[in-house]
Amino acid sequence: MRQYGSAWRRSGPLGVSYRGSSVLSAPYTDAHSKTDYLSLADPKALQYVLHKSGYHYPKGRETRQLIKLIVGQGIIWVDGTAHQRQRKVMTRAFLAPQLRTFLPLFQNTASKLAQKWKDDVISLNPTGEAVVNVTTWLSRTTLDIIAESGFDSHFGALDNEKTPLAKLHDNLFVDTTLYPSRFDVVFKSLWRFIPESLLHYVRYLPLREYRRFREYTGGVRHFSRDLIKEVLVKGDGKDVMSVLLRANASENPDNKMSDEEVAEQIASLLLAGHDTTANSMTWFLWEIAKHPESQDRIRAEIAALRARRGVEEFSSTDLDNMTFTMAALKEAMRLHPIVYILRREAGRDDVIPLAFPITTKSGEQISSIPVKKGTAIDILIGAYHRLPEIWGPDADEWNPDRFLDPDRAKQTTVGVFANLLTFSGGLRGCLGWRFAVLEMQVLVATLLENFEFSVLPQDEKTQIYRKPGGLMIPMVENQTGAWMGLRIKALK
Repeated sequence: MRQYGSAWRRSGPLGVSYRGSSVLSAPYTDAHSKTDYLSLADPKALQYVLHKSGYHYPKGRETRQLIKLIVGQGIIWVDGTAHQRQRKVMTRAFLAPQLRTFLPLFQNTASKLAQKWKDDVISLNPTGEAVVNVTTWLSRTTLDIIAESGFDSHFGALDNEKTPLAKLHDNLFVDTTLYPSRFDVVFKSLWRFIPESLLHYVRYLPLREYRRFREYTGGVRHFSRDLIKEVLVKGDGKDVMSVLLRANASENPDNKMSDEEVAEQIASLLLAGHDTTANSMTWFLWEIAKHPESQDRIRAEIAALRARRGVEEFSSTDLDNMTFTMAALKEAMRLHPIVYILRREAGRDDVIPLAFPITTKSGEQISSIPVKKGTAIDILIGAYHRLPEIWGPDADEWNPDRFLDPDRAKQTTVGVFANLLTFSGGLRGCLGWRFAVLEMQVLVATLLENFEFSVLPQDEKTQIYRKPGGLMIPMVENQTGAWMGLRIKALK
């Protein structure tokens, strides 16, 4: 990106005649579109692909098949008019007033996590501190939250109850997408040339990752069938699924989702409301552990609010008014987008505009890129989040203050939250982004009021690596599964 700008072409896994070429030649020809990937971090290009022409850039066949393997045929999988219809119904389950009713649940679960750390971990150490793998604990916390708020169900993950569904979630992405075999990389690169009717059967391949996905989706479908029966009997639940079923029942028959379509949403809700939030919080804690001055500023906001509130729980307005805390959350999501790449495919011949002109191999400067139908488009969230033209010359560094007084004149509207693409943007922007942000605000306020976080001395056993396994997963060498060990000290 530093060398070639905010748009470039790369070769696919099998290589092409323009092998390794990183600078565009114009126009973007048929030879390119069949095998190359157009990589975009330019804000105007991203706005065009995600917002202005969203349904003209659907997910490609291989992307849809991978989504189908993980979460079935829910809203993340569907495209076009089916997506419009499902999104219209589901939006009503994620309106701001509805989400604010979950605030007490978020606070109770966050307080339970804090008490667990004090009673089950720190109390065992006379120094009043301990090393905690925060990833595992946060994953269990968010799983309990989405179980109750999403489905009025009890998973007991924080109490280490091993329900079948909780077991299926353990290290799902580490076990399936983190270390693909050479065969699998090449095989997936060919999916775009295989009819979808045949691709359905790849889930039955006798390989570890496909077996793991098969077990997960099978378990979620079993849970979904039982859940919908219970919700229909109850009728008046406040959880997301109950609201969704009532919203669907009140729709015009032509716009309603079928029972099967409703059931398919549950895997998407579990995934989006669990692993993504837990991982975002993990990276946030890592950053503030490395930057104690930021911890102090957040804790000062909490203390000032506590002085006014006393023993009362904070309201959503209180949390929103903690301006530096919110800025720090945004900065962590900017530096560590959990989903680091989205893939689309040009549904027609088109011309993609650019905010920042680039130079082609011939030396020509261009401000738009012609693409052919079928061109694979990589939306590079991580690269966009570090563009110096948008975020400043210190775009690679931790600086929450950039969000306290942002220069909006520099920014093209791209994402749904803080102009980040953490929750995607445009026609397929995440419906539950307000849910996730409020949940993280509560977790931050609760945990930093009770604990001080610091990083461990860095050596080969504690060096944290960001591993791309579908989500950006923290790991260390010679350790199985996700791991983010932080030193946690209880505050008096």
